[in-house]
Amino acid sequence: MKLRRKILTASLAATIIGLSACGGGGDDEATAPVEDSPEFEAGTTMAELAEQGSIVVGTKYDQPGFGLENLEGELEGFDVEIAKIIAAALGIAAEDIEYMETPSAVREEVIEDGDVDLVAATYTINEERALRITFAGPYYQAGQQIMVLTDNDTITGPDSLMENPDAIVCSVTGSTPSQNIQEYLASPEQLVLFEEYSLCADALTNGQVQAVTTDNVILAGFVSGSDGEFKLVGEQFTEEPYGIGIEKGDVAFCEFINETLAAAAESGAYEEAWETTAGMIEGAELPELPEPAPCA
Repeated sequence: MKLRRKILTASLAATIIGLSACGGGGDDEATAPVEDSPEFEAGTTMAELAEQGSIVVGTKYDQPGFGLENLEGELEGFDVEIAKIIAAALGIAAEDIEYMETPSAVREEVIEDGDVDLVAATYTINEERALRITFAGPYYQAGQQIMVLTDNDTITGPDSLMENPDAIVCSVTGSTPSQNIQEYLASPEQLVLFEEYSLCADALTNGQVQAVTTDNVILAGFVSGSDGEFKLVGEQFTEEPYGIGIEKGDVAFCEFINETLAAAAESGAYEEAWETTAGMIEGAELPELPEPAPCA
């Protein structure tokens, strides 16, 4: 497994330690067996990747439970395991996956530029993004929520942000949550955007912001690793279907990924991928693989 790496922030390192204490993840073993010499129609993305024997995957490095670089410099998480399952179906071993750090703001760009073969990065399927890329999946259904310091009793959900106009909420540039939260704010100045959620967590710790918002499963990872410093408030207020981003119009690759995910759900590889990653976070429930959207 090859990484294009970065330096960890203090709060992210603490989160890693908290999750690592639970075990799981962080190696080159896959939850699905690697196909032996699979055959694909000539000229397809599958045939090209299988022939070269490697794949480049865009993912996040700061998402506890989904895509997180641990203290040994290895990636672990549900998105990482989903990528391994897809690679295995192509005959590509986990150690032959190259991972590229892909924050929210550049996910479409790296696909369009050909820097990656696919993106698995808590990537919500929506119409705007689908104008530029094709989505396979979804493989998971999340929902947006809010995280605050444990002693904060003022912010109890999105509606309380407008009632407290001095409260600053943090999200990530180019993310769906950063767009969704705006209707709940008293003014645009209430929202601050960073490149990574780990920076939002740091800002919450040091009092620069009073809330962080993104998908509940991501926030639950930060809460789990915070030693009681953070908590989630309110109910989830959106639906966020996570998909696999690929080159626009590659319907054959999209259908292959959907078939691979369905087979993984049938074999138990999907469940194992969850239980050894995001499923280890307190309160996480085993999801059912959602019905795939049409490939286009």
